[in-house]
Amino acid sequence: MLREILAPPALRRLRESWQARAEELVAMVVAREGTEFDAFTTLAAAFPLRVFPDAVGLGPEGRENLLPYGNMAFNAFGPRNGLVEADASRMAELSGWVSAQCTRESLGDDGFGARIWVAADRGDLTPEQAPLVVRSLLTAGVDTTVHGLAATLYAFASHPDQWQRLRKRPELARVAFDEAVRWQSPVQTFFRTASSDVTVAGSVIPEGHKILMFLGSANRDPDRWADPDRFDLGRDPSGHVGFGMGIHQCVGQHVARLEAETLLTALARRVEHIELAGEPRRHLINTLRSWAALPVRIRPR
Repeated sequence: MLREILAPPALRRLRESWQARAEELVAMVVAREGTEFDAFTTLAAAFPLRVFPDAVGLGPEGRENLLPYGNMAFNAFGPRNGLVEADASRMAELSGWVSAQCTRESLGDDGFGARIWVAADRGDLTPEQAPLVVRSLLTAGVDTTVHGLAATLYAFASHPDQWQRLRKRPELARVAFDEAVRWQSPVQTFFRTASSDVTVAGSVIPEGHKILMFLGSANRDPDRWADPDRFDLGRDPSGHVGFGMGIHQCVGQHVARLEAETLLTALARRVEHIELAGEPRRHLINTLRSWAALPVRIRPR
């Protein structure tokens, strides 16, 4: 059901408006911030927080809660350490706000959220399940895209030759995003549970046991990728596991790719050169390779 709602045909209706909004954001950043700015805050975080909540059907108020909520959720996937404890004081507040956004009454009439509730009306899922499915979009659909976009901008700022390849061939925008997801792996680790005894590399993982998968390691496996530590738009990055694999593939991966494609295309049209203007700062999350700041210097066209 959710795969149908988020399928490429549904996203094609969003392409034109998202491209226009990307062009608008890039023009505003260049005009307001000048040639040096924090690309994490002004681009990588700002664009998804503009377009994705709209697509889900959220109202304009409270969107500043989405990244802290995601921070809390992705920390909870990891060990019960200080990062989890640091979120404890806001857990009830953030969870309550997100839950309130998932009700039928809180959502717009023509977003992903409304279509989930329509699916509940058809009997594809129960009324109790519908808000949980909407919540899953808000849990998994913001932080991963934000940090994936930051990884892509970092890749280009540290590989100026690859930025020139994108400027000459803007159709490589989706390849660039996938290659950056492979190269940086915003989702570093994830747990799964063995549904039966399974043998991996000669070792038996018993049914019911947890498996910690190192996605970042798999995405730089030299047995799978030539020169895996290099960010390269000439590579075919399909087959990376940054969005999962098989039945566990991320259902929202096409949404993330469209967000990246529209933003990168808008940047390529207006920015001739991009480079790091200082040391990037990471933000610690138990399961994500995330960012706090990405200072860049650009030369507009």
